[in-house]
Amino acid sequence: MDYIGSANVDPRKVTTFRLQEMKKLGQKIVCLTAYDALIARILDESGIDVILVGDSLGNVVQGLETTIPVTLEDIIYHTKAVVRGAKRPLIIADMPFMSYQVSADEAFTNAGRIMKETGCGGVKLEGASEIILQAIKRMTESGIPVMGHVGLTPQSIHKFGSYRARGKDPQEAESIFRDAVNLEKAGVFAIVLEKIPAELAKRITKTVQVPTIGIGAGPHCDGQILVYTDMLGLTIDFSPRFVRRYSQLYQIILSACKKYSEDVRNLNFPNESESY
Repeated sequence: MDYIGSANVDPRKVTTFRLQEMKKLGQKIVCLTAYDALIARILDESGIDVILVGDSLGNVVQGLETTIPVTLEDIIYHTKAVVRGAKRPLIIADMPFMSYQVSADEAFTNAGRIMKETGCGGVKLEGASEIILQAIKRMTESGIPVMGHVGLTPQSIHKFGSYRARGKDPQEAESIFRDAVNLEKAGVFAIVLEKIPAELAKRITKTVQVPTIGIGAGPHCDGQILVYTDMLGLTIDFSPRFVRRYSQLYQIILSACKKYSEDVRNLNFPNESESY
């Protein structure tokens, strides 16, 4: 596959080992979310390194207010589709709320099911409680790659009560730092840092040996991730400061649909050349 506009993209399949290489070489890791085969194929062709099948599918695809109702079956369904669409990127599946927080045994079983049924390259968990750290250790010891996630953790929205940035006060910053260090000790291959101060993200990135992937965490992380619908301007009612709009697809698609409707109603579509 030719990676259009990405002359510096290494054509090799991206693996957890490759991400470690990229951190050591100072090569930035490019990540986006995807939830279906079509978008996954486009991201693959563009040279994206990591695709996250995020539980953000609850917001983006299902129209939910939070990610909490997303089920294990939802994640498996969408991850299967993404795996069919992309070959080069490392594909990671989010473990949904309550699929890993109950016990290490249940987390291990659910992670194994995701890996076996989808063919993805790893799973992602939010937080660093003792149960979660135990689950990560068991998964990694059994060959399941795990990505950690600290800072703003959307599955804990009802605990925190808002999507405000985390780690602004020294005590919370230290807690997040310790969580990141503990995740590395537990065996994660990478850590997502969400909506934390840039200096805290820089400190974590310099301390841990595994790659850090930032979202609203400043420029010092080893890589960056955004929800693809935010980046492409498909979502218009969500505009946090960390999202850069690289297109305005909502308006483009809306305009095209209006023109199509107009042509059908005015008998301008289909014309003779579009008929058999």
